[in-house]
Amino acid sequence: MLGAFMNLTHLHLALNHVPVLGTAFGLALLIFGIWRKSNELKKTALCAFVVIAIMAVPAYFTGEPAEDGVEGLPGVSEAITEQHEEAAGVAFASIGALGVIALLGLLALRRGKAVPLWFVGLMVIASLTVSGLMAWTANIGGQIRHTEIRVGAATSPTTSKDRD
Repeated sequence: MLGAFMNLTHLHLALNHVPVLGTAFGLALLIFGIWRKSNELKKTALCAFVVIAIMAVPAYFTGEPAEDGVEGLPGVSEAITEQHEEAAGVAFASIGALGVIALLGLLALRRGKAVPLWFVGLMVIASLTVSGLMAWTANIGGQIRHTEIRVGAATSPTTSKDRD
C-alpha cells in the first residue's frame, strides 16, 4: 500500500516536518499561554509536546531506510548524511525527553491544578532548545539533496546581462 503513494524516503521527508514545526508550534502556544495567563493553553502546549514526541518516532525510524534510498545518488554526500544521522539522534532523544517531561507535568497537574511558574520556565527553555536542535537537524538533512544550501556552495554564475 505504501509503495502506491510513496516510498520510505518520501515518508521520512513528509514525517520529519511534524517534530520540526510542531516543537516550534508548541513553544509558541506555551508563550501565548504565558502571555494570556491561561492554564488551559499551557496544558494544551504540554499535550502538543507529548503528541509531537510520539510523532517523532516514525520520523526518526524512517531515517535509515531513507538513507538507503539516497545513497549512491549524484551529489549525495556520505559525510553530510552521517552528520544528519548524528544530529537526528540528539534531536530525537531531546524531543523524547521533552515529551516525557510534558507528560509527567500533565499527570502532576490533573484536577485543575495551576501550572507552576518554575515548570513553565523549564518547558520554555527545554522547548526552545529542542526547537533549535530540530532546526539544526532539518538544515543538515536538507543539505543531503540540496547542494545549493551547503556551506561553501558556489553561487550561480552571473550572466552578461547581470554585469551591465
